[in-house]
Amino acid sequence: MRQMSLTSELVALCHREEADPGPDGSWTQLNDDDFRTLALRLSDEADEGPLWVFAYGSLIWKPAFESVERQRATAYGWHRSFCLDMVRWRGSVAQPGLMMALERGGRCDGVIYRLPEGEKPAQIERLLRREIDDHESIGSVRWVPVRTAQGMLRALGFWVGVTGRGTSLNQPLEKVAGVLARACGHVGSGAEYLYNTVSHLEEFGIRDRNLWRLQRLVADEIRSIHGHVETSAQSVSAVPIT
Repeated sequence: MRQMSLTSELVALCHREEADPGPDGSWTQLNDDDFRTLALRLSDEADEGPLWVFAYGSLIWKPAFESVERQRATAYGWHRSFCLDMVRWRGSVAQPGLMMALERGGRCDGVIYRLPEGEKPAQIERLLRREIDDHESIGSVRWVPVRTAQGMLRALGFWVGVTGRGTSLNQPLEKVAGVLARACGHVGSGAEYLYNTVSHLEEFGIRDRNLWRLQRLVADEIRSIHGHVETSAQSVSAVPIT
């Protein structure tokens, strides 16, 4: 693994206790019937065979589902982007944050997980309940063609092609770094999210050029906020936060 500029010590400086403000009332929450209906539709659209899930961010290091196989895969026509505005989870109203989605253009190297044999609608519904909670997010769930060492297949992707309210697309990395170095919500900070993603991508041998530059910018930004910080981890390989 390459040495990261963003270290666990720097990430720790970004943490603070934040209360969960709860769902934003301006979004239309999904109910049980909505989840079941969406899961059935996606299941009907699925290919024959096992259910695959495409992971490019937190699903790599915190999948929250059982899998029986994982392998590298590439989605063409998409790239990682910190473009989801967050005032909950890893941001707050006082200091909004950003989380990743897939924007159009380029390529995204990630990981696909094969789920155990089972009822696809039930499996998909569990995934939906983890990833989305409002009607406005439904359009970001889609089947994504990915290339693997064995050929092409389709995997279920989340937060793909986001648009409209709640998104800030095509932001310069310098601006994103300023947000991630400051934002924290009740589940953790933006810096922690970036740190975990980059370090786990490294474990798979995936080198995302933009994220690698971004982690360096965030490290510099944290030092500028808290003063120059010398850490023992600056001279060693990154150790993922769990």
